[in-house]
Amino acid sequence: MTRPPLPPFTRETALHKVQAAEDAWNTRDPHRVALAYTPDSRWRNRDEFLTGRDEIVAFLDRKWKRELDYALRKELWAFTDDRIAVRFQYEWHDSAGQWWRSYGNEQWEFAPDGLMRRREASINDVAIEEADRRILGPRRPGEPHEPLPLA
Repeated sequence: MTRPPLPPFTRETALHKVQAAEDAWNTRDPHRVALAYTPDSRWRNRDEFLTGRDEIVAFLDRKWKRELDYALRKELWAFTDDRIAVRFQYEWHDSAGQWWRSYGNEQWEFAPDGLMRRREASINDVAIEEADRRILGPRRPGEPHEPLPLA
């Protein structure tokens, strides 16, 4: 199985890889998302360390049961032949109705078949008012890829 685009990346193919990841994560389908990773993929997500698709699926299942109405935007930060760095923001609410914006950075390393073999994510959460939301769902067709604001 391959997962195009394949390394080595160009700016165009790195942008495509980032958008594909954003689209997949916005489905909130752990099994679909996990297919983008090698069977033995290694992750660091905040303070959790995972290995393999089964652990990734279990993690994402827990995540999306806690982070309700999750909606994500990713932005390409940098790339090399087999690595991509992104920054991202996503919004969600907890079971008590509190809205959050989560800010983060990810570092990705890819196998030759285009599957991600390593993902490291650093993420911080900021409580927001529902009226302050700016990510209202998956990116709409034609929605511009503007830089994510800091605040």
